[in-house]
Amino acid sequence: MAIQNATDSNFNELIAQGTAVVEFWAPWCGPCRMLAPVLDELDRELGSKLRVMKVNVDEYGQLAARFQVMSIPLIVLFKNGKPVEKIHGFQSKKALLDTIRPHL
Repeated sequence: MAIQNATDSNFNELIAQGTAVVEFWAPWCGPCRMLAPVLDELDRELGSKLRVMKVNVDEYGQLAARFQVMSIPLIVLFKNGKPVEKIHGFQSKKALLDTIRPHL
């Protein structure tokens, strides 16, 4: 499954069931750009077990405010619509997997 762009209109539906990884990011954010290939790898490897999404904080500030995003990149891990983990800043693939796997 490809990484999806979450919006105000589809966000709740996308996180409602199963496990979802949501990156809050912006195009001008260097660490966000560094994280992109890591998220692509996670999506390729675990796409059947979880949904990977991105929220552009410049375009969807209300979503960022809803989850108290103070710095980016911020990854929020959701399980059946509820946030269960927050991961701040750039992280390696291994670090992300170590946090995500217990929730699959």
